Amino acid sequence: MAPPPQPKQLVLAASSADAGVAAWDLRTGAEDIRLRPCASRPRSLASVADRFLASAQAVPAGGNSGTIHFYYWDKPQVAVKSFPSEPIRALIADQEGSYLIGGGSNGNMFLWEVSSGELLHTWHAHYRAVRCLALYDYLLVSGSEDGSIKVWDLITVLDEQSRLEAQTPYIYSFSQHALPVTDIACFLGAIAVSSSEDRTCKIWSLSEGRMLRSISFPTSIGSVALDPRSHIFYAGGRDGKIYVTAMGVDLSFRGSDESSILGTLDDHSKAVTSLASSTDGLLLVSGSEDGNVRVWDTRCQQVTRKFKHSQGPVTNVLIVTPQRVNLPPLQPLRKVCSANGEAERRAVVLPRPENDVPIPGNKSSIFMESYLDELQKHGGSSRLFDFGLNAQNGTPSQQGTEWRDRYLELQDLFVHEVLHQMPSSRNP
Repeated sequence: MAPPPQPKQLVLAASSADAGVAAWDLRTGAEDIRLRPCASRPRSLASVADRFLASAQAVPAGGNSGTIHFYYWDKPQVAVKSFPSEPIRALIADQEGSYLIGGGSNGNMFLWEVSSGELLHTWHAHYRAVRCLALYDYLLVSGSEDGSIKVWDLITVLDEQSRLEAQTPYIYSFSQHALPVTDIACFLGAIAVSSSEDRTCKIWSLSEGRMLRSISFPTSIGSVALDPRSHIFYAGGRDGKIYVTAMGVDLSFRGSDESSILGTLDDHSKAVTSLASSTDGLLLVSGSEDGNVRVWDTRCQQVTRKFKHSQGPVTNVLIVTPQRVNLPPLQPLRKVCSANGEAERRAVVLPRPENDVPIPGNKSSIFMESYLDELQKHGGSSRLFDFGLNAQNGTPSQQGTEWRDRYLELQDLFVHEVLHQMPSSRNP
C-alpha cells in the first residue's frame, strides 16, 4: 500500500507594499497562491493554528486607522476584514488558534477570542508602539519602540479579580535596550531572545525575571529565530547578513561577543527583516528588503531555494502546513469589549504548552518533560494548569498556583543547564 501523501508545507512572504502574500510550495518551489490585498509591516503576519492567515495592514501615509485581514488558504481574496480601534503593529496567535493578540501603534494591547471575535481585554502596555510579540505557555512577551520589554501572565490578563489583586499588570519589565526592540523569540518557555536597533541581542530568563546576556553585533538586528535542536539563534542584520550565534555560555566566562558569533549566512543585498525556523530546525527561511526570500539548509548552511517577491521589500516570512478543514464562518474582531465596556467573566482556557525538544545529554529537559506529563495526568486534563482554574470566573485555584510554582522551579533548573553549555562549533 502506498504511503499517505505528505502534508504540503508553504513558505509565505508578505511585503509592506501592496503586493499580497506570496505562498510557495516548499517541496516543489512552485507558487501556490497569492493572497490579495495585503501590505504588512514586520511582525504583523500570523498563522492561526495553520487554519487561516491573519495580517494587520500597514497604515497608508496620512492615515490613522488600520485593518486586520483574514484569509483562507484556498481563496486568493480577503475573507474577513476587521477594524480595531488603533492600527496594529504586531500580531500573534496562540498555538491552538483560540486567541489573537495585537499590539497597537499607541502602545495598547488587544486580546480577541477567535471563534466569536469578542475583544476579551485591552490594556495600555507601552509608552510607544508595540513592535513585536512572543507567546509561550501562559506567558506573553511584548517589545516596544520605546525600547522596553514586558512579560505578562495571561491568567492575570484575562481575569478581572487577578488584575485588581496584582501589584503591577505585568510580571517583569525590562529596559536594557537603548533603541526600539525589533523582535522576540522564546526558547523552551524559559528563555527569551530579543533584538534591537541598538546592535544587540539580549537573552532573558522569563522565570527569574532578569537579563542573562547581552551580545553586540556590527550592525543593528531586525529579526531573530531560534534553532530548536541546539542553543543557537539566528540574528538578521541590517547589513544583509544572518549571524549564527551561540546562546549558551558559562556566566562566569568573560569572553568577547565575537566568540559567540559562530558564522554568517550571506546571500541578501539589503537588510534581513524576517526569519522563520522549521519545527525540526533543519530549515531557515529569511526575507529581506531586497525583495528576496531564501530557504537555508542549516546543516550545511547553504541556500536550497530562492524566491522573489513581485515588488517591494519582504517584511514577514512564515513556514506553515495549511490545515484545509471545514471552518465555521470567521467572525470579524470587535473594536470594543462587550456592551458594558468590560470583557465578560468566563473560564480561561490557556494555550497548550509547545513541544519540548529534547537535547542530547540534557537530563533536566527529559525530567521536565516526564514531570509535565505527570502534572497533566494528575489534573485529568490535556492542558497545563486547566485543573487549577475556577470554572466560574477563571481565577487560579490554590492547587493551580502550587502546580504553576513547581513548574517554574523546573524552568529554573533547565535555564541554568542551557546557559552552562556552549557549542564549540557549528555541526556541518
